[in-house]
Amino acid sequence: MKQCVAQLLAASVLVIFCCGARATTLTAASSDCVILLHGMARTSASMDEMEEALVGEGYTVVNESYPSREHPIEVLAPLAIDAGLEQCGDLEAAGKVHFVTHSLGGILVRYYYEDKDLAQLGRVVMLAPPNQGSKASDAMRGLPGFDWINGPAGRQIGKGEDSVPLKLGTPAFEFGVIAGDRTIDPITSAVLPNPDDGKVSVADTKLDGMTDFALISVSHAYIMQDEEVIALVKNYLRSGQFKPAQ
Repeated sequence: MKQCVAQLLAASVLVIFCCGARATTLTAASSDCVILLHGMARTSASMDEMEEALVGEGYTVVNESYPSREHPIEVLAPLAIDAGLEQCGDLEAAGKVHFVTHSLGGILVRYYYEDKDLAQLGRVVMLAPPNQGSKASDAMRGLPGFDWINGPAGRQIGKGEDSVPLKLGTPAFEFGVIAGDRTIDPITSAVLPNPDDGKVSVADTKLDGMTDFALISVSHAYIMQDEEVIALVKNYLRSGQFKPAQ
């Protein structure tokens, strides 16, 4: 039975995993740069729709791939973000640098800017972030294949002693959170408090200091590709609110 559950878990994760990695920089007419950071076991391809939409808004967009399954968070954060900042170009001549993150990507931004200068940092939108850790990580880590699927960072996003999100302070930067409450992953949902998106409970996405919060009926796997979510991201980067007052 345990082996069967492990196989189903692997299938539920691998069905959304795309092989290959790339980092794309598309330059538009704005001096502001937006760095996109995908989630665990994903690549920049998962953020393609977001990239296209934000380029259409006039931003310089860096859609950064990083080896999420190969390193712990303390290595992934500078690896991914330093590469993204470098591709944003001359930061002295540019405007602000914003981030749009999915899942693990939000934790990388929190970790990176825990003790960094925020002068150049603009707004951050976190999509389905495990800001309070995820019970799914704790429940599934004993199953065969967990480390192969998720890598070292997979053990750092739970709620136990090795939880990185729970050790980080309240972010000093401006950020908003978008959570989903639709699941296509019944195995992990079974161990999560309702409502959840199949990987993270809605309650565990929230974080003190967030300036706005939105809940959308979408799953963890596809939240970054949802049209309503993309529209909310554009609003937040522009105004600091997901649904600005008319």
